[in-house]
Amino acid sequence: MDGTLLNSQKQISPRTQAAIQAAKDRGVRIVLSSGRPIEGMRAYLEQLGLNREHDYVVHYNGSFVENVLTGEIIRQQVVSADDVKTIGRTARELNVNTHAFSQKLGLITPKSTKYTRLEAEINGIDIHEIDFETLADDHPMIKAMIVDEPEKLAQAYQNLPAAIIERFTIVQSAPYFLEFLNPQSNKGFGIQAVAERLGIPAALVMCIGDAENDHHMLEYAGLGIAMGNAMPQTKAIADDITASNDEDGVAQAIEKYVLG
Repeated sequence: MDGTLLNSQKQISPRTQAAIQAAKDRGVRIVLSSGRPIEGMRAYLEQLGLNREHDYVVHYNGSFVENVLTGEIIRQQVVSADDVKTIGRTARELNVNTHAFSQKLGLITPKSTKYTRLEAEINGIDIHEIDFETLADDHPMIKAMIVDEPEKLAQAYQNLPAAIIERFTIVQSAPYFLEFLNPQSNKGFGIQAVAERLGIPAALVMCIGDAENDHHMLEYAGLGIAMGNAMPQTKAIADDITASNDEDGVAQAIEKYVLG
């Protein structure tokens, strides 16, 4: 969504919405896949009419795959409270900030920063300040994140301990967001779960993205498209590159490969 479907004003342009509707009219299944929680996606799902009986959404970077209408979870892979505490300690050692998502409390953080406030604003959710160390061992979590200035985050990413790298799926969803997921969780697994539920082979799947957290699904899809504004490493693994999110890149990709 962010940096791909949505332009810089966090809007779906008329051309992009028209292209998506035209694809739907031809029987193409449209699935939104985002690092956002579903709460931060519902308005866009409704705008695109993706709230019918057989519509699915991939949220929290593949941690959940959900039927939009019924709320049925068809795939769930999350982290534990111990995982979140580990990321919190690692963040302190690397002198960067952190927040996480709890299934009970939503967005939690030991200290609210501008990037945690940005997360809350983007998704229309509240922030709960809480020391991760006080979480009960059985507290149900979703994912953890390190969030900070891009330069500090890049340095922290390079200095992550090997044990952390081996323990999680780690993806960068923005220059200031580094996400730590269950090792069986990513957008590729999420899109695969939807495709299998709908009986669609990977060869007939097209995915479009702009950031590192999109890599797994771009590699899974028969056709992986990078946005013109995508990270260089994302463009490097894509089958083709479309225009930027402010130039209707999603619409141009649909027009070229689906409608053309």
